[in-house]
Amino acid sequence: MLLGLLAWLVGILFVLPVLWMLLTSFHSENDAATNPPSLFAPLTLDGYANFFGASTGASPWPPLLNSVTASVLSTFLVLVVAIPAAYALSIKPVRKWTDVMFFFLSTKMLPVVAGLLPVYLIAQGIGMLDNIWLLIILYTSMNLPIAVWMMRSFLVEVPGEILEAAAMDGCSLSRTLRTIVMPIVLPGIAATALICFIFSWNELLFARVLTATVAQTAPVFLTSFVTSQGLFLAKVCAAAVVVSLPVLIAGFAAQDKLVQGLSMGAIK
Repeated sequence: MLLGLLAWLVGILFVLPVLWMLLTSFHSENDAATNPPSLFAPLTLDGYANFFGASTGASPWPPLLNSVTASVLSTFLVLVVAIPAAYALSIKPVRKWTDVMFFFLSTKMLPVVAGLLPVYLIAQGIGMLDNIWLLIILYTSMNLPIAVWMMRSFLVEVPGEILEAAAMDGCSLSRTLRTIVMPIVLPGIAATALICFIFSWNELLFARVLTATVAQTAPVFLTSFVTSQGLFLAKVCAAAVVVSLPVLIAGFAAQDKLVQGLSMGAIK
């Protein structure tokens, strides 16, 4: 009973800031800026109206569409590359596959900010600043190592006897991947895709430095509401709620697949 109460307490502590953000988004700027915060202040939709351009005229739809485009396309490209790579490193292991896996892992050890200046100079040299395709390429390369690691852990659980039977029936490698391997590891693919989508959707540093107006993403648009003049807390909370909705919807939609994917191989 004590452990259950402790688990509930920890869960409430994690959810409380999100609930407070949601409540603040329905307050006026004056009520949101009070200290101590006003819990029972009148509710209003002014924050959401301002986010959608009622006071400034700035539309959030282009940044939201840019985030959707960059996140969905980069996740698709990651899966297209990661699944064959993980297949080669698990079901049909190459020589020194452990060194290959360590190389993938080592790419995540470099701080992102350390590669920011070289990436900026390269993008400037090839004329791809403020270009959505640059973000797609960057997000694909950033998420590929974790996707390969995750997919390999799922593909290792595929019974070798099924693949041998497919080979005896004359299945090619591409058909084996498409019709046999992918349906078996579909929960793992869903879990990997969801995590890559979340990482891409939430990325801010590269999007902030490498984009301006054309390829601006939703997190960058959200930070534009933080100004040195006037009150902005309610508007920022409303923007944060709207920007968080696609990730929450994707998480709830793939909840069963996510649990299955993350638990594959736990019980043999």
